[in-house]
Amino acid sequence: MEENILGITKLINALLGKPALALLSALHIQPANPQYPIPNHIAMELLVFAIAAVFFLWLRSRLSVDSPGATQQCVEALLHNSMNLGVMDLLENNIGHGADQYLPMIGSVGLFVLFANLISIVPGLASPTAETSVPLGCAIVVFVYYNWAGLRKHGPLGYGKHFLGPTLALSPLMVVIEAVSHLARLLSLTVRLWVNMMVSEMLYVIFLGLTVSLFAFAGNTSPAGYALAPVPILSAIFIILHIFVAFVQAFVFTILPVIYLSGAVAEGH
Repeated sequence: MEENILGITKLINALLGKPALALLSALHIQPANPQYPIPNHIAMELLVFAIAAVFFLWLRSRLSVDSPGATQQCVEALLHNSMNLGVMDLLENNIGHGADQYLPMIGSVGLFVLFANLISIVPGLASPTAETSVPLGCAIVVFVYYNWAGLRKHGPLGYGKHFLGPTLALSPLMVVIEAVSHLARLLSLTVRLWVNMMVSEMLYVIFLGLTVSLFAFAGNTSPAGYALAPVPILSAIFIILHIFVAFVQAFVFTILPVIYLSGAVAEGH
């Protein structure tokens, strides 16, 4: 099935398509659509990155200790909040001392997923996390990071003991079990985010289209059709549901890496 090229994808390809095509050719990679070598999900990722960069640069210039604005308070709630569900809350509760050193990476991944999930609310845009390769890429980053953190904290030998189990006799079996368990985390993170966002976006688009089409058809057929004016409220319900799913999946993609990281750097190794 041919991919429907979004308008923003066409614009990004007009700006960066030739360099991207040259790079792919140098790597001996044939794009699926040579006319648009940058696909929708990559274009959406670039857009998410650009929006996030502009937003946080703007926010940085408005930060204040004495009189924080509403936007600053909302962003701070993502770090610390009364429910102890902020990124920094999760790190401190699971890792404890020295947790702040892991905030830049874990926070960046969580915010990227949140922004990528929410961007499809804008008509004409799509969530890159609804494409398999994007959640997989995020999962690989998390996988490499928490294992690297464990190696840095305990050293190769100390971290390796984590995979050997409590007794030497069980070591061969435990190595296999631990290796499969850790690799399964890649699949778990990827599939959970991808499936939920794909289904949520699909439902959102389908019901939005059906609602608007029904109202337009009724209005054009008979003046009495305008009695269906409240029908678009259904679209608002699915918008709210989509936003809820976006936040939940971003939270899940934050708390699971925190748990994996906590196990990797725990003093019990």
